Amino acid sequence: MLIDMHMHIWPSSADSHMSLEDAVDQGKRLGLDGICITDHDSLDIKEEAGRYSEETGYPIFVGVEILTYEGDIVVFGLDEVPDRMLHVCELLEIVEKNNGVAIAAHPYRKNNRGLGDGIKDVYERLNGIEVLNGNTPIDLNIEANNISVALDLGRVGASDAHHKHEVGRYATKFNKKITSIEELVDEIRGGEFLPVTYIAGGYHLNNNSGKLKANKDAGIIIHRGA
Repeated sequence: MLIDMHMHIWPSSADSHMSLEDAVDQGKRLGLDGICITDHDSLDIKEEAGRYSEETGYPIFVGVEILTYEGDIVVFGLDEVPDRMLHVCELLEIVEKNNGVAIAAHPYRKNNRGLGDGIKDVYERLNGIEVLNGNTPIDLNIEANNISVALDLGRVGASDAHHKHEVGRYATKFNKKITSIEELVDEIRGGEFLPVTYIAGGYHLNNNSGKLKANKDAGIIIHRGA
């Protein structure tokens, strides 16, 4: 099952220029089996997404991208967003107590929203790292891939789309069919997933599990024109 794990919808993410209908339309067009809406510090779209998913028969899973003092974390399995800014350890404790999962978003992006090498301090409490993020430069995605290999953490692909044409640039391939947020959480926790890239009309696995050099991209295919 192919799922784009990270995108933002207007108006629940104020910096997005994409409607829920836009995201689903593009996901279907590219052959995605589902999408995840992960708005900034908001679960406001949850009811609308549930209704639209039922109407269209298209899986839409709602998580949330939460900014901590150390950087952004994509979370699935929470019913409420914390009402104040937290340190990453505090957020991960809440996620654990609610039987959710946490993924480090774009950890090496240079905008003070990634954990960077701080991942090393909390990696045992994370369930994955975005190694393919559609709004992050190739060299920084490679850094994320390398740290995921070093720490033996699951590798996630996601578009981080804020515009319709960005949806599906990268996605994550799961081995099992997923029909609910509970099943998504279980599959993420199980670690049986791989990042994929959209290119030439389809999705391709990024099979290289070893470290990559920034000037020799041996396994990550970067595609900017999906």
